[in-house]
Order: sequence, then C-alpha cells, then structure tokens
Amino acid sequence: MVGARLAAVEGLVRELLKEEAPSRIAALTEELFQAAGSISEEDGSAAEVEPRPPGPAPLSSPSEETGRSRASGPRAALGQVEEGAVSLWNWAVTKHTGSVVNDEQRAKLRFVACRLVCLCEGSDPPEGTIRRQILMCMKTGKGWIDIGKADLADGFLEIAMSSIEKLYAKLLKGSDGEADIHVHKADVEKNLFKVLSYQAESAVAQGDFQKAVMCVQRCKDMLMKLPKETCYLSILCYNFGVETYEWKRYEQSSFWLSQSYDIGKMDMKYSVGKQMQAKVLRLLATAYFEWDCNLYLDKALKAVSLANQENLHPAGVFLKVKILLKSGASDEDISSAVAEFLHHEMSLDFCLNTAKLLLDHGRESVGFDFLKSVPERFESSPDLGKITLLHVEFLLQNKRELLAKQKVEEIIIGHYTGKQLLPEALNRLHIILWDRAAKHYEAKSYSEALHWYNYSVSFYTPGQIDQNLAKLQRNMASCYLHLKQVDKAKEAVKEAERCDPNSIFTKFCVYKIAVMEKDTDKAVEAVTEMGKLAEKSSQHEDKLRVDENTGTNLLSLAAQIALENEQQVVAIKALEYLSEHLQDCRQLFAALKCLVRLMLSKFMAENEEKRDEDINSMLTYLTLAHKRLAESFTEEKFTGDMRILEAHWFRKVAWNLAVQFRGCPEKMRDFFLLSFKLSQFCPSDKAVLIAQKTCLLMAAAVDLEMGRQQVTPSEQTELLTQALQHLQACKEIWKVLKLTGDFAKDPTDTLLLLYEFEARSKLNDPTLHNLMESVWEQPQTEVKTLEIIASLAMESPARYPVLCKKALKSALNLHRKQPVVDAVKFSKCLHSLINLSLPTGLTDLDACVLQEVWHYFEDALSVVSSTMIGLYSEVLDKLDRAKRFLPNEEE
Repeated sequence: MVGARLAAVEGLVRELLKEEAPSRIAALTEELFQAAGSISEEDGSAAEVEPRPPGPAPLSSPSEETGRSRASGPRAALGQVEEGAVSLWNWAVTKHTGSVVNDEQRAKLRFVACRLVCLCEGSDPPEGTIRRQILMCMKTGKGWIDIGKADLADGFLEIAMSSIEKLYAKLLKGSDGEADIHVHKADVEKNLFKVLSYQAESAVAQGDFQKAVMCVQRCKDMLMKLPKETCYLSILCYNFGVETYEWKRYEQSSFWLSQSYDIGKMDMKYSVGKQMQAKVLRLLATAYFEWDCNLYLDKALKAVSLANQENLHPAGVFLKVKILLKSGASDEDISSAVAEFLHHEMSLDFCLNTAKLLLDHGRESVGFDFLKSVPERFESSPDLGKITLLHVEFLLQNKRELLAKQKVEEIIIGHYTGKQLLPEALNRLHIILWDRAAKHYEAKSYSEALHWYNYSVSFYTPGQIDQNLAKLQRNMASCYLHLKQVDKAKEAVKEAERCDPNSIFTKFCVYKIAVMEKDTDKAVEAVTEMGKLAEKSSQHEDKLRVDENTGTNLLSLAAQIALENEQQVVAIKALEYLSEHLQDCRQLFAALKCLVRLMLSKFMAENEEKRDEDINSMLTYLTLAHKRLAESFTEEKFTGDMRILEAHWFRKVAWNLAVQFRGCPEKMRDFFLLSFKLSQFCPSDKAVLIAQKTCLLMAAAVDLEMGRQQVTPSEQTELLTQALQHLQACKEIWKVLKLTGDFAKDPTDTLLLLYEFEARSKLNDPTLHNLMESVWEQPQTEVKTLEIIASLAMESPARYPVLCKKALKSALNLHRKQPVVDAVKFSKCLHSLINLSLPTGLTDLDACVLQEVWHYFEDALSVVSSTMIGLYSEVLDKLDRAKRFLPNEEE
C-alpha cells in the first residue's frame, strides 16, 4: 500500500507542475524537498508485478514501459508517482533553462524526482529503468557538488554505483558471446568513470584526501580503455590542485598537480595541450615554493623549468627568477634566467615588474642592466616614460640622488622638446618628486626640499590653475617660512590663492605669515575664514574629501602657533572655532580650559567697560562645556571619572566668576546657575549639595532683586516665576542635605520661606495662604522673619493686609514673651499695626476698628509706662550712688 507521505509528495508535485508564480514555485520546492527527505523505503513498498519488456525507455515517458502494469492496485499508484517524478525532472530542466529556478532549487527538485524514482524501482527493474536511474542519480549527485553541498551527493552516487552493477549483471545475463560482453562492459565503464570522478570531487570538497586519491586512481586505470577522458581527468586533477592550493594544503596540491601533469602525458592525442601543461607546472612550482622554499627548491625549479620548456610564458620566466632570487642564486644564474626574456614577446609592464623584482632583492647590477636594455625593445611605445620613472625610483631608493636628479632634468628637457610623459606617468613623477621633497622637509633640509618641489613646478605652465599646483605652492611656502624668506613665502601663498582660493590649507598659510608678521587683524581674519571652511562638511581638497579631522587639526595648530607667538586675541579666536568643531571630548575640554584661562587673564588687563563682551564669551564657553558633558555619556572613550573631573573644574570656575561679578547681578545669576548645572555631573556628596543649594538660593535672590527694579509687569512675572523654580529645586536639595548633618544654625529655611513668600505674594499666587498656614504653626519663627513677612505682604505689587496684620500680631506676641521688651522695636510694630488699621484719609471708621486700635494704644501705653518706671528707678539708683561721692555741706 502506497504510504500517506508518498501520496502527499505526489500531490505537491502535481501542484508544482501547474504553478507559474516564482514565489510560489520557491515555496513549493522547499516544501517538496522537506517532504521527500522524510519518506522511507516502506512508503514505496508494493506488490510485485510482471516485469516490463526489456529495452531503454525515454526519460520523458515512463508510462510506455508499464503497459498493463498501470492497472488498478498499488503498482498502478506507484506508476503514477514514477511518471510524476519524471515529469518533475523534465520540468526542473526546462525552468532552470528559463531562469525560473536557480541552481539550488534545481538540485532540490532533482533530489525529489530521483528519490521518488528510486522508491518506485521494484524488485526486478528493466534495463531502461536502471539506465534512467543511473543518469538521474549521477546528475543529482553532481548538482549537490556544484552548489557546495557535497555531503548530500554521496548517497546518490552510491545508488548510481549500485545501479551500474545491476545493469552490468543484467547485460551479462542477456549477452550472446564474447563480443557482446565487451560491448556491454565498455558501455558500463563510461558511467562508472563518471561516477568515480564525481565521488572524487565530493571527497575533495569534504577533505577526504584518501578517498579522492582512490577514486582518481581507478579512473586513471580506466584511461587505457577510455582514452578520450584523458583531458577531462587531467583538468579535474588540476582543479583539485587549485582548490587545495587556495586552502594552503600544499602537500595535497602538489600531489594533484603532479597527477594532472602525468595524466596529461598519457595520451598525446587527447592531451590538454602544452599551454595547459605549462600552466599546471607553474602552479606546481608555486605550490612547492610557498610550501617550503628551502626544502623543495629543487622541485620548484625543476617544475618551472619544465613549464618553460613546454610553453615559454612571461609568468614562467618571472616565477623562475623569483625562485632563484629566493634561493640566493648567483648574478650569473639570474642573468641567464632573465636572458630568456629575449626569446619571447613580453609586455612593458612585465619587464618593469621583473626589473622591480630584481632591484627589490638588491640585485642592482642585474636589475639596472636589464632596465637599460628595455628601452631598445619599446622605442615606439608611448609608455616608454615608465622605464625612466622606475629608474629614478630605484636610484633614489639606493641613495643615488645626484644621478636621480640628472634623470629628472632629462625628463624636464624632454617635456619641453616634444617627449612628454603620458598623464599617468607624469602624475607618478609628481608623486616621486613630492615624496623626496617631503623626506628632506622632515629632515629639516628645507633648501633641498625646495629643489625637488621646483622640479615639480617645472611641469606646470604659467597661469595654469590646478589644485595640485596650489598644494605644491603651499608646501614651498612652508619651506620659505622655515628659511625666514617671508617675501618668497608670500609669493607662493599668493599663487596658491590664485589656484585654490577656498582651501582651508591656503588660509592656514596666510594665517602663519600674518602671525609671523604680528598682523593681528589679518591673522584673526584668516582664522575666521578657516573656521567657516571647517563648517563645510562637503569641503574637498586635492579632488579628495577632506578628512573630518583636517579642520580641527589645523585650527588646533593655529591656536598653538598664536600662543607660541604670544598673540592672545588670535589664539582665543582659533580656540573658539576649534571648540565648535571638536568631536573628541577630551580635546574639546582641553580647548575650553585653555579658552577660559586666556579669557581670565584678559579680564585682568581690561577696563570694566570692555568686559561685557568677554563675560558673554565666558558664559558661552561654560554653556558649551555643560552641553558636551551631557552628550559625553554616549562616548565610550570618555569615562565617568573623566566626566566628574571636568565637571568639578568648570563648576568651580563658574562659581568664582559669579562671585567676581557680584556687581552685575544678572551675570552673577547666570554663572551661579551654570555652576549648579555643571555640579549635577558630580557625585552628590555634602560639599556638592551645599554648593548646589547656595547657587540656587543666590539665583533666586538675584531674580527677586531684579523683580524689585523698574521692570515691566511681564518681565517681573517672568523673574518671579524663575525664582520660584530655583527655590523649588533648592528645597529638594535642602531636604537631602539636612539628612547629612546638623544645620540648626543655618538660615536656609528662613531664606527659602521669605523668598518664596515674596515671589508668591507678588505673583498673587492662590497657594500663598497654604504656605503661611505652615508658618503660623511653627513656634520657633523669629520676630524679624515675621516683620519681614509683614513688610513684603504690602510691598507692591503685593497687597495682603490680613496676612500683614497676622504677622505683626505674631511679632507683638513674641516681643511680649521676651524677658526684657525692646520698646523701640515693639513701638515700631505697633506703629505699623495702627497705620494698617487707620489708613490715611479715612474719617468714617467702624467701631470694631476703633476698638482694635484702642487696644494697640493701650499696649503701647503699658509698654511705655513699664519702660519709664524702669528707666526712672534706674536713674534714682544712679543718683544715690553718685551722692556718696559728693562733699558734705559746710555748716
């Protein structure tokens, strides 16, 4: 009975054969592959049926073989599965040709079709079925190998091998005489050869060297009967050699390449040809060379010599020279090898590479001799200049600078006499000249550097505009500056500006000259232009995008130059632009610190009238420091400890500046607020909390003070609102701070109360009464605090007479409780209460009000009386003491 899983696969096959959508084809292919992989042999078992007539059957028509076997029953169902499998195989071939399915999908569909055909094989399949199965298994296995899944190929190749044996047995059984046997054997051996070669491919791919060797040896033994396969097997072994060489398995590679060469010699009629044999030998020599040049030097030389005998090729000659150089051969042997070039057409580049190889290995005599012989062979070549350039390069490398100069001067003469170098060669010459000049510049041989730069200038026409010429002139200007030849430096920079006026490097040269001449205005102008150019992210220099650090590096260097030349104003401008563009936090904070120090020293030397602009600059620096500290949390290189150290430094600076500018309340407040913000990046220890509390209290006090000035209502509202915000933050910090120690004598609670009362009363805040309820409940409130509250309650724009009275009455009560009443303070308090109760200009007063006022006067009289009695008793006492010292009257 056909299994359910087999039936499901059959259904998927039918669905796929009707499908046209590529996405659906891909999904069904994967589903079929998974389903077919789970089918067991039991799913394909069926009752035996009569065998089909002998003879091959076309792959496209399995139904023709079955005839009556397609009757009802299990065999009929298996016949349908088999027919569907063959249709799927042919469909996959068609779709792959039309690029509907890719190589991997074709391999999976072949897998499904082949698996289904194998399951439908039966106990005694006819010859045609076996042949079809061999073909399908071979192609399925080869398909897996080709897509890099050799492990999936082995099973199918084993089935193919087994089927070949079945076919041979069946053919022998039906053969008639010795002649038939030889025919059948030759027929079978072709398939056997293919299967063995595929098994060798699979083994190499999986790293099974011994199995691959065994398979290839069997194939090699069959070449006497299959001579036409000589070329195929030789190339197969060469491919194995290439693969193992790329994997650096040199021992295996040398084996396969040797096999390839040997097989290629077995039958010259079907050989791969001399060019291919030489190619095999060159790779074999290379494998020996890279495996262990010292140990296998002779084998490498023998292989490359054989290659050159088979087919002389530049690569073979070059390889031979390379091996000889590595072996330390004499100049005579190397010259002999190089002489082989004379017998073969070589390209100019190949000759140059050989000369370079010789000179790189220190064979100057052979190298220069060979180099001198090359121009004769390429007199008509437009690339002849490459030879001269290589000659110049190696003269310089061997420290023969005088000879190199002579060669360069010959090139310059040729340039103006019709023997110009090609553009590519000319560019290469400029690079050589600049490189030599740069080496002299680094060695501080500025005159010699100029000499080489002037060679380069010689190839430019007067008035030519070129960015490279601008760069060249800037380099020359730097040399002139070091030689103190300022006028020549100016001329070079002027020429650079003509060629490339918008280059940050050109502006830097202008800047350096201005600093040297102590022209502050021009230096500031130049550094300003540098700063603007640094802002342009798409800035280009010498046809390449400027490195993102170029602008900052130049600005940093500009600041350093200004400081070294004691030009403080210029240094500040350079550092300002630098701090805007630096991305590295450590560099930025170093620049900002330098700016702060410079600005502080500038403060000391300036009049107060000139300080406003500098104060604003200082605020900008500190604000930037705060901003970058906040951003630095995302920068890995800037650690937490670094952040804390920087925050402490800048918060202390902001604090000291706030104290220093107490004559300017607004600036003082801004610095205190910055100090507070910066301190938030520091650990919240007691010292930092105290500093934060003080900063916020001072900021609130300044806002309140400014609110008392002649400002508009909207400005006053804004100031008072800001004050409340500072106070709210301060209260939170104060709560934490009080947990760290004893603050009984600290006036912060009182200040917070008074500041908040003033702000809320002048804002007409509805929560003011709630605030005062907590005040009335506190028995330890001081008299002075209550008197200030009373005063603030009636200070414009606030007007709270009820709160004012209550505060004054509470103050009177506290006065009475004193051991000795202060009559002056008591009378002032009463005076304020009476004035509050009897406003000026009112004549018609309520009796209750009059009664209240009457009580105030009684209190006043009581205090005055008691004060006078005490004062009178004190006077009498003093008089009594004085009498003792008076003389008695004479009688």
